[in-house]
Amino acid sequence: MNNPFTGSGVALVTPFKQDSSIDYNALARLVQLQIDGGTDFLVVQGTTGESPTLSQEEKLRVLQTVIDTNKGKLKIVYGVGGNNTVLVGENLKKLPAGVDGILSVSPYYNKPIQKGIFEHYKYLASCTDLPIILYNVPGRTGSNVLPETTLALAEIPNIVAMKEASGNMEQIMEVIRLKKSGFGLLSGDDAITMPLIAAGADGVISVVANAFPEKFSKMVHSSLRGDLDTARKEHYDLLPVTKMFFEEGNPGGVKVALNTRGIMDETMRLPLFPVSEKLRNRITSETKTLLGI
Repeated sequence: MNNPFTGSGVALVTPFKQDSSIDYNALARLVQLQIDGGTDFLVVQGTTGESPTLSQEEKLRVLQTVIDTNKGKLKIVYGVGGNNTVLVGENLKKLPAGVDGILSVSPYYNKPIQKGIFEHYKYLASCTDLPIILYNVPGRTGSNVLPETTLALAEIPNIVAMKEASGNMEQIMEVIRLKKSGFGLLSGDDAITMPLIAAGADGVISVVANAFPEKFSKMVHSSLRGDLDTARKEHYDLLPVTKMFFEEGNPGGVKVALNTRGIMDETMRLPLFPVSEKLRNRITSETKTLLGI
């Protein structure tokens, strides 16, 4: 099975009302913004969606809202991960129609050895026929998926790609150099997406694209075409706000920009907390500059 998820993917945030209930109307507006803005695929309930704070029922209603709003226009990837392998496998067996793929983070907190990571994903692959994107983010999980583990997992037919957020360019390029044809490498770090695509990556799963799908997708598509002059311009236009978005944790920053665009409120669920007033003002100003408003 070849990787069907290329180009500009967005890790959708979850909008909340000020009482912390989910704002499904705002979620529909966000999905429409992505459809209109050139995004290639949607990722529902990743970490950017504050998935640890949602109940299983809320997660599935968020997913259904995205499916209903999307109406088959973009591919939909659903985040199903955890550090209880059997439970994750059971959740994979209960997905509704309309999901095109799975994003599954490597087991966090437990700190498994490489063999444990391999067997975890091998088991998950046996629980679904959907294509699976691996997700390596050592800063959150406490363990790193090494290139040899990624390459071994790539031999499992429905494991189709790796979202790499290790920040280790040498490691990521080693996977790109040695991976088989058809296995995808997706950037998990907005700030290095353009250089990674230039090095051979297939696309990105982005936070920044929530708020700026038009510019971000233009940067990604230009990079994939080899039009690096255009890609470089968009990359450097977006770089200052990209850095701001992560200064005080994700997704506080990007929700400020989405509020500025009139899409949703900035509210997050504890333990996450809105960004400082100083950072909010900087993001709001930069957002208005980028949008020309």
